[in-house]
Amino acid sequence: MLGKTVGGATVASIQGVIVFILALCVGFKFYDPFMLPVALLFIFLVSLLFTSLGVAIASMIEDMQGFQLIMNFLVMPIFFLSGALFPLQGLPAVLDVITKIDPLTYGVDGIRGALIGNATFGIGLDILIIVVIGTIFLGAGTYLFERIQA
Repeated sequence: MLGKTVGGATVASIQGVIVFILALCVGFKFYDPFMLPVALLFIFLVSLLFTSLGVAIASMIEDMQGFQLIMNFLVMPIFFLSGALFPLQGLPAVLDVITKIDPLTYGVDGIRGALIGNATFGIGLDILIIVVIGTIFLGAGTYLFERIQA
């Protein structure tokens, strides 16, 4: 399970770096070059978190179509409520609570803080939450993956 998760996270991280390089080509400017390793750390942690979630869910589902349906059902709301496309300020109370439960919110906030210096929650809290939730997903995925191997 760990090999599948780290392999998937590596591929996703490389894809994230490619998008970052394309953003630089079209004029994106980051404020502090020394924070670039922090941004890359966030990219890897978010990749690891969601890859471990995917492996955990895949361990429970036998049908590939069912897996794709569930992942789309989970990934789209998580993405749209993360603040990646629109600012999270001024949301209704219910959506504000949901966005604070969404782990991708902290990944987006950490990358935004590292690259443009505009973190809502603080980079330390962002890393802590991503690592804790990622560890939970990795542990759950390991347990579920071991169950299908027996």
